[in-house]
Amino acid sequence: MRHFLFTLLLLIVFSCKQDQKNTKLTGDVFGTTYSIQYYSEESDDFQQQIDSLFYVINKSMSTYQTNSDISKLNRNESVEVDEHFKKVFSASQVIYEATEGVFDPTIGVLVNAWDFGPEGKIISLDSLKIDSLMLSVGLNKVKLVDNTIIKENTNTFIDFNAIAKGYGVDVIADFLESKNIENYIVEIGGEIRCKGTNIEKQKPWKVGVEMPHFDGTQSIMKAISLHNESMATSGTYRKFKTDSLGNRYSHIIDTKTGYPSKTNLLSISVITSNCMTADGYATAFKAMGIEKVKDFLKTHPELKVFLIFENENKELETLSLNGFPEN
Repeated sequence: MRHFLFTLLLLIVFSCKQDQKNTKLTGDVFGTTYSIQYYSEESDDFQQQIDSLFYVINKSMSTYQTNSDISKLNRNESVEVDEHFKKVFSASQVIYEATEGVFDPTIGVLVNAWDFGPEGKIISLDSLKIDSLMLSVGLNKVKLVDNTIIKENTNTFIDFNAIAKGYGVDVIADFLESKNIENYIVEIGGEIRCKGTNIEKQKPWKVGVEMPHFDGTQSIMKAISLHNESMATSGTYRKFKTDSLGNRYSHIIDTKTGYPSKTNLLSISVITSNCMTADGYATAFKAMGIEKVKDFLKTHPELKVFLIFENENKELETLSLNGFPEN
């Protein structure tokens, strides 16, 4: 009798899950695309609330919007920042300190100078100009006091693009959880967070790690399962410059020198509990290089990392660290 009741209960629970509405939302945001899938009651429709959240985040931190809070700050206009800005600023400080400044949102002035950012490049860029711009770089030169950002150097340009997408994923995921959604996957520009399972397939959520292609084409190198986790991937193979010797330099600017980083790392995927943290570290690891990443991860077991890089023979190699899943 007990076995019968247990079986009946399982059937009822399974039936309830099967009856849930499978909602899929897609669109454009943050200069890229988003894809959201969740299972909920039939009447649940969150498109309007999600659009509102995207609007608020953009209004706070988009360097591509002239009227955003961060754009006003970069023009040294007076503005009170919101809770979204403060959360990203605080998380950036943590990663900045942990990586000894390798991750630095104030490097934006050099990103622009090298024509990788929203402001356009500076003409006749030379070492003197770079040295001058570097005087404004350093997150330690920026303070958050109550709701106000104070910059030691008025030329400091703050840019959260290396972490804001991941934060946007977390905001949407947290919103869904506040609505008692237990099975979802949120993806913005390749940054992902998921919870529960894909009920339709009765399997964990599957995500792909992209094969690096310099010609703009796309293909998947491997597919892995995520279990109540986030994954962010940062690559150097889409935005890069090539010198006269054929050396490729990534759009990641070395925060110590002000020059684009020369690296054999092509792709870095990071898995951890929240997407903002994964996003920030994926960016930082591009500039650190393989050996420094390996050393760093010895004291950060909460970060699972997958590296794709070129060896001395220009052949692709991969390296899984801290238990990054194989499938």
